[in-house]
Amino acid sequence: MGAQGNQPGENLRINPERLWDSLMDMAKIGPGIAGGNNRQTLTDEDGEGRALFQKWCEDADLTMGLDQMGTMFMRREGTDPNALPVYVGSHLDTQPTGGKYDGVLGVLAGLEIIRTLNDLDIKTKHPIVVTNWTNEEGTRFAPAMLASGVFAGIHEQDWAYERADADGKTFGDELKRIGWRGEEQVGDRKMHAFFELHIEQGPILEAEGKDIGVVTHGQGLRWIECTVTGKESHTGSTPMPMRKNAGRGLAQITELVHQIAMDNAPNAVGAIGHIDVYPNSRNIIPGKVVFTIDFRSHEIDTLKAMVARFEEEAPKLCDALGVSLSHESVGAFDPPAFDEDCVAMIRAAAERLGYSHRDIISGAGHDACWINRVAPTAMVMCPCVDGLSHNEAEEITKDWARAGADVLFHAVVEKAEIVG
Repeated sequence: MGAQGNQPGENLRINPERLWDSLMDMAKIGPGIAGGNNRQTLTDEDGEGRALFQKWCEDADLTMGLDQMGTMFMRREGTDPNALPVYVGSHLDTQPTGGKYDGVLGVLAGLEIIRTLNDLDIKTKHPIVVTNWTNEEGTRFAPAMLASGVFAGIHEQDWAYERADADGKTFGDELKRIGWRGEEQVGDRKMHAFFELHIEQGPILEAEGKDIGVVTHGQGLRWIECTVTGKESHTGSTPMPMRKNAGRGLAQITELVHQIAMDNAPNAVGAIGHIDVYPNSRNIIPGKVVFTIDFRSHEIDTLKAMVARFEEEAPKLCDALGVSLSHESVGAFDPPAFDEDCVAMIRAAAERLGYSHRDIISGAGHDACWINRVAPTAMVMCPCVDGLSHNEAEEITKDWARAGADVLFHAVVEKAEIVG
């Protein structure tokens, strides 16, 4: 095979046609309305996608473990029964208007690793476990990365079971309803390492013509829910100097958030997404606005400084307008730094295979960000067209999928150690 030590030889590659066919077959389950997918977690479509994945894995001689959060662990045995497994995977659930690759690529590339090892009759010292984490997206049951968060001890399982969707249905009840609640205790598994392949969900790799993103860090985030309170009054009959317009508070804080992010660029981002205006009438000056700020950075000191500057400057802006501001933290996690050895394996694999690459920061949250708390973890990224994701128009090329899966394959197999 031309391997040196435990490194796979550069001629060792996955089957790109088989991987692509699997992606397209999975995309037939829970189709969207514009070419993508609507396979939200714990829906009937999610159950159908899980069943297809299970069948494919069993056809590849994998055995399934299923924990109480519904996470699927599909295991290929190693030659050493005492060696900790190398885990690889992502998620099969999608956004309501999701694409065919977000998460799914990472799961099915993991399966393709196993299929290729089987084709070539290659054995590894460590078992390899292909993983489908439940409810990564968090679109139906907030927060995102729910099952991996319970696995890593971030969330309590009972709390996770109580998460409710817009119809009041709970995570725990829906998990039982679709028949994917296992008996295994969540978090009992010990990992030699965890690797995740994901589309970038941003424009950098495509813009720079790079095949591979070597993810060194994830971004931390701070979500701050703000309430600006003024006074509702008629837009036509209230003199301008006598207005207490909560909407102006929103407008000025929006610009402040933008300026804070710009002053910390390129190592930070920030914006206001969710906004509720009350009473939201055409001819009433807003009396209250509730909105959420999203600050992100891979540098913890930068993240803290951004929040501190907001807390210092935003109240002054509102005071000058005659409106009041209250705020509270509604979401936070610190930026993860991925395992240096695992990251180096990904970088070396890209070099060995001749793929162009660059170090990159993950702008989105992923299961790997939580698993990084309990095991050596790293991520591989491939480009996506126009950086578009969480959209049915999300697209990648077959070559991008192949490159990402090849690099993932080499990193996973090197960590699992080829025998013979």
